[in-house]
Amino acid sequence: MTTDGIPETAHALADAARRAILPYFRSDGLTAETKEQSRFDPVTEADRAAERAMRAILTDQRPHDGILGEEYGHTAGTSGLTWVLDPIDGTRGFLSGTPTWGVLVAVSDETGPIYGLIDQPYIGERFEGGLGRRQMSGPLGMRDLHARGNRPLEHAILFTTFPEVGTPVEARAFEAVSNKVKLTRYGMDCYAYALLAAGQIDLVIEAGLQAYDIQAPIAVIEAAGGIVTNWSGGPAYQGGRVLAAAGQEQHQAALEILKDFV
Repeated sequence: MTTDGIPETAHALADAARRAILPYFRSDGLTAETKEQSRFDPVTEADRAAERAMRAILTDQRPHDGILGEEYGHTAGTSGLTWVLDPIDGTRGFLSGTPTWGVLVAVSDETGPIYGLIDQPYIGERFEGGLGRRQMSGPLGMRDLHARGNRPLEHAILFTTFPEVGTPVEARAFEAVSNKVKLTRYGMDCYAYALLAAGQIDLVIEAGLQAYDIQAPIAVIEAAGGIVTNWSGGPAYQGGRVLAAAGQEQHQAALEILKDFV
């Protein structure tokens, strides 16, 4: 197993996804299908085109690695490494024209993610973590990523994507934490995790995630000094209920509340 060239390939994937996606964003006539009948779980041609573009690069440059993608599933590899791809995390936001969706690229081994990128093509921001890297680039240039570190829960800024979070029980768990923090905001999808790594916010709490939703954010946040676990304090790289924190103090305080709902 070799990690040589992983960052370079990851950037090539994100660049290819940008090229595939941006012609669709805020375009006339953009439509979406739903993956489920019981709720609106959208997928667009931009999702599919971006994942196809990324898979083509991996087939050429990393043919022995596995791939797990949201749109085209799992392709087995022999190297012990798997590329975990979400071509558009936040398709609802994408359809709505908000610039808070993103392209997620992670590389994992048997222990979980070892490297990740969160890319926002429209505003040109890219957040990178793992394999000795922790940086972001964008309109303001390049800078290191640093999570905020410890602060009391009553001073914290908390994000989640959906006010309902998940099940009614999960919604009550989130509300219990929300009642203790300074500020709660909604609707950011993967961009909330990027903001945590960039030192802007303190907590992200979500439920019902898949591995491709969270592995890139885990790598980026941990490289920046933050913490990502499930609601019991265990590994979160398979998805499910996720708690991301900018410091140990916020993490422990939130866990104390969430544990009553696990």
